[in-house]
Amino acid sequence: MTYFQGPRGGQPTPPAEQNRVGPRSSRAALAPERVPVPKRRSQRARHPIVVVGNAILTFIVLVAIVVGVAIMIGKQRLDAPGPLGEDKIVNIPRGAGVRDIADLLVKEGVIDQPWTFVGAVVVRKARDDLKSGEYMFPKHATLGDVIATLLDGKVVQHALTVPEGLTSEQVVHRLLEADMLSGNIREIPREGSLLPETYKVVRGTTREQVIQRMHQAQRRVLQEVWERRMADLPLRTPDQLVTLASIIEKETGRPEERTRVAAVFVNRLKQRMRLQSDPTIIYGLVGGKATLGRPILKSEIEQPTPYNTYVIDGLPPGPIANPGRAALEAAANPARTRELYFVADGAGGHLFAETLDQHQRNVAKLRSIERSQRDNDADAEAPPETAATPSPRSAPAPRRRSSEQSGGRSTR
Repeated sequence: MTYFQGPRGGQPTPPAEQNRVGPRSSRAALAPERVPVPKRRSQRARHPIVVVGNAILTFIVLVAIVVGVAIMIGKQRLDAPGPLGEDKIVNIPRGAGVRDIADLLVKEGVIDQPWTFVGAVVVRKARDDLKSGEYMFPKHATLGDVIATLLDGKVVQHALTVPEGLTSEQVVHRLLEADMLSGNIREIPREGSLLPETYKVVRGTTREQVIQRMHQAQRRVLQEVWERRMADLPLRTPDQLVTLASIIEKETGRPEERTRVAAVFVNRLKQRMRLQSDPTIIYGLVGGKATLGRPILKSEIEQPTPYNTYVIDGLPPGPIANPGRAALEAAANPARTRELYFVADGAGGHLFAETLDQHQRNVAKLRSIERSQRDNDADAEAPPETAATPSPRSAPAPRRRSSEQSGGRSTR
């Protein structure tokens, strides 16, 4: 290793100090030290395509962040409880747009503000899938629940009950009074062609559609019942079964009596006895328009009409009402009895008999109940100072039957 002779008596200068160069003057000492110039970016890094690409990438990242935040906020909004304080039914009109629906939901208090609803529907691409109709939104329904309800078409189902035993004209009148239905009815359906039942309908269903449903239900049930009828039933056609069932329907409202009432009429048909049913007299007098509204007169019992089974033999020419399924089944499979008579028992039911003597005793019981009823009514209407001490009232007397007025003849 070679050392250079230093300035001090020949001492060698260390290599580290050999490169130290002292300032030649004070001015030089104050001059800034030179810093190496940084290398310039390559031409490739400054290419416009690279610059644009970096900008696009940055934009995509920012958009992704914004979208992620929006999705997170939107999900919170979709799952947050809504403002409804209780269950509420809202009718969404046909042809309403997304914004119209949103405004209506805000007005009804189902959602807080419309734009969240509109945005959620647009994101789901479901603008054309929202269904009109009447909807029930539950208490505090979330925005997600509201949208799902409208997409699924979960409209409110109304129960429309048509009781057994109404005539077709009475059924039409009831349908015309149902305000959830729309449209009119072209004509009165054929008597006995409608099945009384509880039907589920949505608001806006046309009345003609309900009539068609009742027609279809009656045909289906009648076919099922006719195929399971009693082997020796004295009826030739399903229409005759409907006619007999309509008489049974009008004679009793007690389920446990239907098959016995049916047995009385079937036994009479087999023995070629007249049916002598009071409801057939009434139908012959007023048709399907209304009830008689008063007791049957003795003269009306013998008044000839096509439906008066005190005058005609066998069944009337058609039904006198629309029977329900239970009455149809009773007519097709009556009880196995020998009974030929029945009369009201004064308590809403009937007393049955196989012989005329037994039947007349049952009629005498009814007469006694009616006299007691009249006496109680007279005591109740007397002035307080002359009225006797009231006794327990007997059961209300039933509507007076024609046979009761004529001395208990025939089936009564």
